[in-house]
Amino acid sequence: VQAQLPDLFATCGSSPVVFLRGSELVGMRPAGTHPLGLAVDIGTTKLAAYLVDLTSGATLASAGLMNPQIAWGEDVMARLGHAMQVEDGARQLRAAVTQAIDAQARSLCAQVSLSPEDIVDAVVVGNTAMHHLFLGLPVGQLGMAPFAPAVTTSLDVPAAQQGLKIAPGANIHLLPNIAGFVGADHVAMLLGSGMLEREGITLGMDIGTNTEISLVAHGSHYACSTASGPAFEGAHIRFGMRAAPGAIEKVLIHQGEVRLQVIGDQPAQGLCGSGILDLVAQLRRNNIINARGAFNAGTDTRLVNGEKGLAFEVAPGITFDRHDINEIQLANGAMRTGVNILLDRAGISEADIDTVIIAGAFGTYLDVHSGMDIGMFPRLP
Repeated sequence: VQAQLPDLFATCGSSPVVFLRGSELVGMRPAGTHPLGLAVDIGTTKLAAYLVDLTSGATLASAGLMNPQIAWGEDVMARLGHAMQVEDGARQLRAAVTQAIDAQARSLCAQVSLSPEDIVDAVVVGNTAMHHLFLGLPVGQLGMAPFAPAVTTSLDVPAAQQGLKIAPGANIHLLPNIAGFVGADHVAMLLGSGMLEREGITLGMDIGTNTEISLVAHGSHYACSTASGPAFEGAHIRFGMRAAPGAIEKVLIHQGEVRLQVIGDQPAQGLCGSGILDLVAQLRRNNIINARGAFNAGTDTRLVNGEKGLAFEVAPGITFDRHDINEIQLANGAMRTGVNILLDRAGISEADIDTVIIAGAFGTYLDVHSGMDIGMFPRLP
């Protein structure tokens, strides 16, 4: 940073704002500039980024996009294999996600007419594999038992070293990992939700391509990760899509009528996660599918013959078939298995749970009753 001081003085005027970390210079900006923070969650399927005013604590802008690493595999194990088996594979994965985060930082700042150089601090979280790939750490040990992380402690690394073009002396803080598949993103959920300070028995679920689950009971804390897949993020579903304008986000089937809520009040283009969850629950409630997920022929006029057998026409040109239901069953089964294993380890039953915390963007918008109807969550009051 010191080498840039002449240029900084030239652009910031005679009375600049100076940002320090202890006695270390982070950046210098024109008078009146507020320091900004960048928070990023590197999900296996999606990236979520938030721009925060560090003076007021207000979130100024947020955005999400697909994780570009998906080009080299939709799940964690595929990407670990690419990093280990393909020459330059690890560098490809690291460069793709770093460039995406840098572009997100610029885009968020542009939305509020501010500069990326106003970002003086950043926090990045992700599951253990996403964390290691972002930092360029060895990942071979994550692909085989006992799936040991290379690093479990929290880290601070220079943003410039990671290729982020923010304040010249800014750091990126990375939260600690817990285990090979329970990572810094889950630690962020535990901190943000305050679930470790709650009274009683608490179940926390951070739902994504990898769903991480915590159970706090009788003074003990149990955690696991389940490979739930990307179905609830729209992937592997024929007409699935991310939560963007045109995505069906809510579905109700009432007295034979299908009622849809579409993001942006636009013509329906596909189904995002919350809409997929509602649809499966509504199909089951109305006996259009049975308990095993098969269509009950003749129960609804919207059942049509698709490429893979019977399918339900949700909207003109948008169908949902047995293959789609199977993807939801796989995700659902993985999550509930994780919950049941933790309950068994703690020696308690579903009825003993006092609080359930559902985290993540999907958790924000899903209908809890739909989740209980399809067995994603325990049937609790």
